[in-house]
Amino acid sequence: MERILIIEDETPMRTALADLLGGEGYRTFAAADGETGLKRALAEKPDLILLDVMMPKLDGFQVCAELRRLAVAAPVLMLTAKGQIEDRVCGLDAGADDYLVKPFSTEELLARVRALLRRAERKTGFAVKLNLGEVEIDLARQTAVRGKKEIHLTAKEFAMLRLLAEAEGEPVSRERFLDVVWGYTTFPTTRTVDNHIASLRAKLEKNPVEPRWLKTVHGVGYKLEVE
Repeated sequence: MERILIIEDETPMRTALADLLGGEGYRTFAAADGETGLKRALAEKPDLILLDVMMPKLDGFQVCAELRRLAVAAPVLMLTAKGQIEDRVCGLDAGADDYLVKPFSTEELLARVRALLRRAERKTGFAVKLNLGEVEIDLARQTAVRGKKEIHLTAKEFAMLRLLAEAEGEPVSRERFLDVVWGYTTFPTTRTVDNHIASLRAKLEKNPVEPRWLKTVHGVGYKLEVE
């Protein structure tokens, strides 16, 4: 059963969407503002996100951009009363997969939901998966397990692992981590990167003092060595 997160500040619309999708067999959960929606998306890893644009705390463009910066791969369908071309461009540039202008028909909404879920399912076969000894990591679903025991990794830790995996064994500089994982809205230091690598090693390495997978490249940064 696919899980759909509805981020919508208008209660009647939020309730109507939940009822409609629930009636189609989807499991839904919701948030009434952008900040809460972002937290729920990171914590609960939905298969699809329905995202309103005009919301308190964080608008839909900000939420979508932050999800993509943190390597959340779930498709995003933006729902908004804004119909100007520049608004659609902003949504797609922020990382949205599709854009539906209110008011819309239930048939069109459901058709777009089905299309996005099919597209995401096709991509799943190409998801980046890492095997670090006894640890199995699925970067698309943001899960990590050792045997049958789940390992809790933060969104930033998953984003760091994705960046390392995409580098294919080449070193990633601390500055690159700061640029991609933390972005420009905060002011971390390179020590922040070191602390997060230390946390990853403690969770993933058998001997964090002599890491097998997460290697230091002196004077540069870090690299991921996989078998």
